Amino acid sequence: MKTVAEKELDNAMENTENESLEKEDVQEEVTSEEAAAGEEIPVSGTENQETEEAADSKEDFKAAKKEKKKKEKADKKQDALKTKIDELEDRVKRQMAEFDNFRKRTEKEKSAMFETGAKSVIEKILPVVDNFERGLAAVPESEKGDAFVQGMEMIYKQILTELESIDVKPIEAVGMEFDPELHNAVMQVESEEYESGIVAQELQKGYTYRGSVVRHSMVAVVS
Repeated sequence: MKTVAEKELDNAMENTENESLEKEDVQEEVTSEEAAAGEEIPVSGTENQETEEAADSKEDFKAAKKEKKKKEKADKKQDALKTKIDELEDRVKRQMAEFDNFRKRTEKEKSAMFETGAKSVIEKILPVVDNFERGLAAVPESEKGDAFVQGMEMIYKQILTELESIDVKPIEAVGMEFDPELHNAVMQVESEEYESGIVAQELQKGYTYRGSVVRHSMVAVVS
């Protein structure tokens, strides 16, 4: 039979063995967990390639989207520039047309003013021509060779030449059909030489300037 001391020694040894076994179990468990934690899940080559392709596709999509936005922005800018150029061209064309119309209108007004002024001067000269004609018509045949009369006739012819040079022409009247645009009938006469409606006599000579009547011919028309 064991003594109390022996029993206590056995218990102490048994406890020591149990603790040792527990420590070994804990150590094995920790080692197993560390090993499990340290292991990497193997990834197959196909899955890795698909991942890379997906990443590349995403990058390509982003790049294409960026390029598209860039192109759209450039197109909008180009369209805006073209619209601006078209507007400027249209404005220049309209201004050129307005300037051309203004130039033509100004030239027409200047021409009209010149003709009006010229007609006014011619109208004032015509009575002088009339006086020369009356004076020369009143000279007797015996005095037509006089130097003074010849001088007057030369002045008269010079005036007519100058008037003709600026396109002032006498209106034909005697023997012509009466034309209210050219003739001013002041009386009617009987005539065996001319038919009715024909100018038989010119009382005052009429003139035109560049085809426009300056003074109507004063005439007598056959009734």
